[in-house]
Amino acid sequence: MTPEELAQARTRTLRDVVGPGLNVLFCGINPGLMSAYRGEHFARPGNRFWPALHASGFTPRRYAPAEQEDVLALGFGLTNVAPRATARADELTAEELVAGGRALTAKVARHRPRWLAVLGVTAYRIAFADKHSVVGPQERTLGTTRVWVLPSPSGLNAHWTPAALAEEFARLRVAAFAENPTGTAPAPDTDAGSAAAVAPGARLRSG
Repeated sequence: MTPEELAQARTRTLRDVVGPGLNVLFCGINPGLMSAYRGEHFARPGNRFWPALHASGFTPRRYAPAEQEDVLALGFGLTNVAPRATARADELTAEELVAGGRALTAKVARHRPRWLAVLGVTAYRIAFADKHSVVGPQERTLGTTRVWVLPSPSGLNAHWTPAALAEEFARLRVAAFAENPTGTAPAPDTDAGSAAAVAPGARLRSG
């Protein structure tokens, strides 16, 4: 992939992976350039989303970004807060994130997942005007959909180790499949315990 091809990816958007009856709709901040170029969520090699899904028990094995459509059968989907592809999520404006929050609210109303999991606490705070939110389940609901904020899985997010990231994903998995209304989730590879604290002012990272 050449620098010119990556630059062209700035004009592309990334299609949602959504469907009815979802237990969790995972929501990244916005597409990274490689994700937009390939048309695959969390496609950058250093991104830890797919490893964290497996380590936390959401998937029976580590999926590749190219297998993203297969996650629907496991009871979850993929989307983003903001559609514009960037090299770094902190290239987004606050206005884009706020607009993305409104669009995401409408999307959740259409698809009605049991949980919305936003992957990035700083982006969530801006998009939903909730400056005091922290990683974990939120008091806010979107209709009948409950909200969980997860850390950004970007490899640049050094505040969260792979183990701590998987632990927080596992906490959500336990909550999401507690009543097992649709689909099944395999047992996690790591124990689900208390999550590490989010670092205040953590920078935004693209997937």
